[in-house]
Amino acid sequence: MNNSFQPSGAGHGGTLTRSGPFSFDDEAAYQRWRAWKLEGYPARADALIVEVGDPRALTRAEESELRRVCAKTNMVIYASRVGEEADKAIPRVLGEKFGMHRLDANSLADDDGISSLQVVPGKSGRGYIPYSDRRLLWHTDGYYNPPARAIEGMVLHCVRPAATGGENALLDHEIVYILMRDAAPQYVRALMADDAMTIPANTEGGSEVRAVQSGPVFAVSSRSASLLMRYTARTRSIVWKQDSVTRDAVQFLERLLEDGSPYVFHHRLAAGQGLLCNNVLHNRSGFTDCAERSKSRLLYRARFFDRVAGTELDTIYG
Repeated sequence: MNNSFQPSGAGHGGTLTRSGPFSFDDEAAYQRWRAWKLEGYPARADALIVEVGDPRALTRAEESELRRVCAKTNMVIYASRVGEEADKAIPRVLGEKFGMHRLDANSLADDDGISSLQVVPGKSGRGYIPYSDRRLLWHTDGYYNPPARAIEGMVLHCVRPAATGGENALLDHEIVYILMRDAAPQYVRALMADDAMTIPANTEGGSEVRAVQSGPVFAVSSRSASLLMRYTARTRSIVWKQDSVTRDAVQFLERLLEDGSPYVFHHRLAAGQGLLCNNVLHNRSGFTDCAERSKSRLLYRARFFDRVAGTELDTIYG
């Protein structure tokens, strides 16, 4: 199929220039892709779960099934038999198996570029909620990254769940695109503007640790020709473009996420389970941890600048 965007950066697409499902000048292409996307779409979180033995050594059948599910929903949950084995090679090797090699070695990640997500007072006290037991609002990972460092894929592996709580809600960003475009195409247009959402600079101790970053909510990757979404439901430190259509679009999206949808999947990762995805929208409920540190909640997160191989739009729909 023909990509509908002329890239404006290494990670995000720019102005619509050609035909394709994401072009507003080609409604027929959009309707064909929409029908393909919705046909046979899973109705329950259980349909996302694939049983595997060892994520570091998948069988050909396991790999094929993981890719099949992810190609339709942009996400798949694997349930392995590794239990509470604390091996950071699991998300790294699994990512490599699916063509994800370029880790986002952000400043909060461990030295190997993989983040150990657990309660860390030193980080949570600085406002980094993933390292606390507080709830995480709807977001896609790396929404504050520049276009050249757009997060396209992610592996989230559970070593130990919390004593209670810590459930994730998951929502395919392509479904969000469809729901918004069906309701009001102008909302999608507005959220594709290069200045739709701005994240102010992050400063700590008087020094800038991250520059201001503006960008679209919806864009097309110049690497994979697939739809990307950049979003956070945070209300602080977020600046939306000040025009009426953008405000209406943001309010529509907020209501969609707050009111629930049959397309939202709820799942609490158990030990040995993990999420392989193309950076879908997700949140996390608050949780209560075990008092004993060695039994407290621990997940490994690997974020990549690569999409899950074999789920590119040109590969699965053409």
